[in-house]
Amino acid sequence: MLPALLPILAPILGKVASNLFPDPEAKAKAEQEMTTQLLASASEIEKVAGEIVKTEAQSKHWLAANWRPITMLSFVGLIIARWLGWTAPGMTEPEYLAVYDLMQIGLGGYVIGRSAEKIAPRVLDAIKK
Repeated sequence: MLPALLPILAPILGKVASNLFPDPEAKAKAEQEMTTQLLASASEIEKVAGEIVKTEAQSKHWLAANWRPITMLSFVGLIIARWLGWTAPGMTEPEYLAVYDLMQIGLGGYVIGRSAEKIAPRVLDAIKK
């Protein structure tokens, strides 16, 4: 998630570094440190997001466990319908692009959660050894 935002955040961080550090070497070092910290935080954020998805999937309540897959299937259905030429009346191009973005975010969260669920036991075993 956060690495995808890095191209957006980089110019902002560059401006902040320029304001704080007029020296080009100090500016470059500050930008590098900020980027490193952002990437380090990204793994933590993705780990927490994965835990949320895992907790939802393991819920005893049917709706809590299945709302994400149902939502994603709905988005996929909308995209397939558009490819087949069936469009919702009045739905604009930006709205379709927003649906694509939501689908990407949802798939990312699902994939991260499933990966964390499968990898976590192996990582814990490796740490214990």
